[in-house]
Amino acid sequence: MRRSLVKWLLGSVGALAVIAPLAMAVGEASLPTVPAGLKAVPVPKDNPMTAEKVALGKQLYFDKRLSKDNTMSCATCHDPAKGYSNGEAFAVGVRGELGGRNTPTIINSAYSSLQFWDGRAAHLEGQALGPIANPVEMDLSIEEAVKRINSIAGYREQFQKVFGSDCTPDTLAKAIAAFERTILSGDAPYDRFKAGDKTALSEAAQRGLKLFTGKANCSSCHSGPNFMDGAFHNLGVGFDKSEPDLGRHAISKQEGDKGAFKTPTLREIHRTAPYMHDGSHKTLEEVVDYYDKGGTSNDYLDEEIFPLKLTAQEKADLVTFMKEGLASPSYPDVKAPELPQ
Repeated sequence: MRRSLVKWLLGSVGALAVIAPLAMAVGEASLPTVPAGLKAVPVPKDNPMTAEKVALGKQLYFDKRLSKDNTMSCATCHDPAKGYSNGEAFAVGVRGELGGRNTPTIINSAYSSLQFWDGRAAHLEGQALGPIANPVEMDLSIEEAVKRINSIAGYREQFQKVFGSDCTPDTLAKAIAAFERTILSGDAPYDRFKAGDKTALSEAAQRGLKLFTGKANCSSCHSGPNFMDGAFHNLGVGFDKSEPDLGRHAISKQEGDKGAFKTPTLREIHRTAPYMHDGSHKTLEEVVDYYDKGGTSNDYLDEEIFPLKLTAQEKADLVTFMKEGLASPSYPDVKAPELPQ
């Protein structure tokens, strides 16, 4: 199975400090704890977590004034009510412009060294400003974004308190990233089952879990507590088109990365339809059918993709496990806060 060398290099340079639970950083009532089943959250040494910083980032995340025409916020595409995605095949920006890829969820994105489907940004801080400046997303220059934020007294006061200065591109990214780092999903029936509660999963979900880690081969890529390996894989999605999206190849320039995209988390997967980097699969049932047939043949197809020969019952059990087993009763359904004026 292909693994991105960049992922391991970024993870080994010592840029991160690990804290867990998050609440320990500033007091039990200040920041959320890490849910059961998840590992300690990686936090950059130059962007420590504080409750005040997270609160500031939360306001910025929901603020439509960070788009050119004041119609979109981060939450417009990464909507808590839609699994922190947008429920559409593609991202939809200002003026109704369509992006070229499906909107990835930010749930548990704190655990990803590389962000976006093609891994072009390092950590959440590297990702945060991209959609603001993207002309087909929020279409606001970062210079203008900073100017707008500094023109709002309520924001200027908070930036001074949290960072000791007015808003800058760096602190704007750090505040948003700090909030996104708290969007965690764990403590799902699967976690309780693994912890010893054998009643946490239905019989169908238990059969699905066995398939997930066995015959269906899902765990070869959807592995670990976050059900993702951080690597990039070619499933053949879109390779039946004349000009397929080459994914990771555009960043790495490596031949073997053609058509490879980052493995997404499966936590809360029932909330984030449609699926795949191009939103081409509307349901989990369609996704399982696609994997069962062995993807779409091409010269770069990942070695872990092959016909599975699942029965109809096995497919149903697999879907049941993903829908039931990975849905947390403590889903982080964050509501928009009051914004500074």
